[in-house]
Parts: sequence; structure tokens; C-alpha cells
Amino acid sequence: MGSLVQAELRKTTTTSLWWALLIPTVLIALGGGLLSGLFGQSFVEVFSSSEAEQLSDALGVTPDQWKFALLGIGRTINLATLFPLVFGALAIANEVGTRTITTTFLTAPSRVHAMSAKLLVYALWGAIYGLAIIGSTALGVVVTSKTGQMPDAGGWAMLALVCVLASILMTMFGVGVGALVSNSAGVVVLLIMYFLVVENVLQFGLRLSGTPETVIGFLPNGSVDGLTGTVAVDLFLAKAGVVPEEGVYWLRVIAGAGGAQAWWLSGLIFLAWVVAAFGGGWARMTSKDIT
Repeated sequence: MGSLVQAELRKTTTTSLWWALLIPTVLIALGGGLLSGLFGQSFVEVFSSSEAEQLSDALGVTPDQWKFALLGIGRTINLATLFPLVFGALAIANEVGTRTITTTFLTAPSRVHAMSAKLLVYALWGAIYGLAIIGSTALGVVVTSKTGQMPDAGGWAMLALVCVLASILMTMFGVGVGALVSNSAGVVVLLIMYFLVVENVLQFGLRLSGTPETVIGFLPNGSVDGLTGTVAVDLFLAKAGVVPEEGVYWLRVIAGAGGAQAWWLSGLIFLAWVVAAFGGGWARMTSKDIT
């Protein structure tokens, strides 16, 4: 297995794909962090004005307790993890397209060994992308925010944990779907369209139809967004004082956690999607004829 893992690492590091996708990942995360910080700081300035003092007093908080930058952090992580998703999707789809998958399978002791090596290597890459995302997002927030708008050390640690976890799961989901579709362009278009368009339209339709909000949290995008968005909202509410229930709902929607379960349950739900996708791809690859 050690040799197979080394071979998979060489496949990823000797091509430009890893850094070609890492660059926009960092830029999106950094830009999202900058905007999140600006948004949070602007909110504090508006509600610190004399016209808004009565509202602040009625809610029993001071504006600097409303750390709106946290909601932007949740959204930024959700958007940036699309890049490790694409990176994972091309893991097998590219090899099938170039037919290097034949060499991979013929030189490995078994296809199970080959797929296991890919699982380990792309889980590592998912973690690397996750660290890059949270690091870039944090840098952006630090640049445009004051200390009062940022989470404490424990909050940053929790955000880093769920960010890395979401990135790993998105990468593995991409690997599984890529093994099922096995067409580089097709799988990228499919995943991007689903996560950015199809499920958002579906969620809107479910809300209009009066379907229970919790259904959204069981969809792929709804569950992985809930993993990070719920943590962001929980950190916000921990310092926000009294927030009406309707306000909590909209905070969750803004953070991308509308209808989501608790963060750990959202993670387990998306893990089930990952297992289904990766398991299906595994079954297809281990039974596929090679030429």
C-alpha cells in the first residue's frame, strides 16, 4: 500500500491541477473573508449610530456583540469547498479519459488496493485544501475586522475543524461521483450545476411548497452547508444576547444552514451521501473492463 500511496501522490503533484485549483480556492476564501469582515464591521457602525440605540437597548445587546462576520465565514467556506470537490471529481475521471487507469489497475495488487490508495491520498488533499480555505478566510477577516467581530480561539478552532472536515468530505464525494460518471468535463459540469443551481432551486421550491424545512438539511448541499453554517450560527448566538426565533431562522439561512440539523448530524448525513457516491464508484471501478 505504501508504494501505491506514493504513486498516487506523484500523480497529483507532478501535474498542475492541484495548484491550478488551489489558487482560485485561496482567492475565493480570501475575498470571502475580506467581505465578511467588511460586512460585520459595517453592521456595527450602522447600529452604533444614535438612531439605532433604541433597537440595541430593546434587544439587550450592544452592536459589537453581533458578530455578523461569522455568517460570512460560513458562506465562504461553503463556496470555497467547491474546488476540492472538483479536484476529487477528476481523480478517476481524468484517468479513465487518458486510459492511465489501465496502468494503475494492472500494476496494483488488486483494484481494491488501488482504490484504497486513492481514498487515502485524496482525503489528505481534502485536508490540505481545507486548511488553505480556513487560513485564507481568517486572513481576510483579520484584515477588515476589529477584534470584537472575530471569534475567540475556541471559535476559530471549531471553524477550522468543520472546514477541514467539509473539505475532506467534498473531495471524497467528488472522487465517488467522478468514478460513476468517468467523463472529466461531464462530471465537473454536473457537480457545479447541482451544488450552485439545481439544489438551490430545489430548496426554494420546497420552501414555497410548505415542505418541512428540515428536509433541506438531508440534501447533499444542504447537509454539507449545515456542517459549517450551523457552527457559524451557534458561535454568533453564543454572544448575541436575545435573538427572536424568526431572527435565528434568517441567520441560519444567511449562513447557509437553513433547515440544517446540528453540525455533527449534518456531517453524518453528508457522510452517508459520500459513502453512497464513493461506494457506487468503487463498485463500478472494481468491476469495470479495462483496455
